Amino acid sequence: MLRSKRAKQFQSFLDDRGLGLKVVELPESSRSAAEAAQALGCAQEQIVKSLVFQKLDTEEAILVLASGTNRVNEDAISTVVGGPIGRPDAKFVRNVTGFSIGGIPPLGHKQELTVFVDEDLLSFDEVWAAAGTPSAVFMMPGNLPDILGDHQVICVK
Repeated sequence: MLRSKRAKQFQSFLDDRGLGLKVVELPESSRSAAEAAQALGCAQEQIVKSLVFQKLDTEEAILVLASGTNRVNEDAISTVVGGPIGRPDAKFVRNVTGFSIGGIPPLGHKQELTVFVDEDLLSFDEVWAAAGTPSAVFMMPGNLPDILGDHQVICVK
């Protein structure tokens, strides 16, 4: 039974889309990829980091879904989007996603975002991502591109 209102809302979103995916609340925080991997007993590479950036010239929100051990090369992302990007403040992130930093899922956002998926995530049969709170997660099977909708697969390193 889910305790958090946000986790319940995200579970409803998954159910409404007919994805058959289940939210799990962990007893401890899974705010970092290392914490989540330890709590789930999986490799840190299987944790999806949902990182929001902002295109500086247009203020467009960009979501990068990165493997838990990969550091995102902001210059490479800037090249792909055709302009410089930066890290927005927490208020911007909450306004565009509907979620707080540390609990941003890879889908189900308030606004439509440009989404980039780390190619390294596609090498796993399953990956785990935040589900609305720092202690709620859900498993996505290897058909990640089918679940996400419109996105582009790139090398984020």
